[in-house]
Amino acid sequence: MHIREGVLPAVLGTVVTATGFALKNNIPESYRNGIIGFGLAHIAIGSAELVGQNIQNKDMVKKVTKAISFR
Repeated sequence: MHIREGVLPAVLGTVVTATGFALKNNIPESYRNGIIGFGLAHIAIGSAELVGQNIQNKDMVKKVTKAISFR
């Protein structure tokens, strides 16, 4: 099974961000904001890897442009 680069950081970031929101009343606000920011950073990094990987994969770009007509 092949997992694309960027999926793991994005999923981890989603889990960490959700954890930060879930701990809303249990920890100080500064810690909560740090946890949420850490999660959002991972989501951004994972998304950037996924987009960069798709752009570098020219076969994928060719398939998409053939499948969608740009008229």
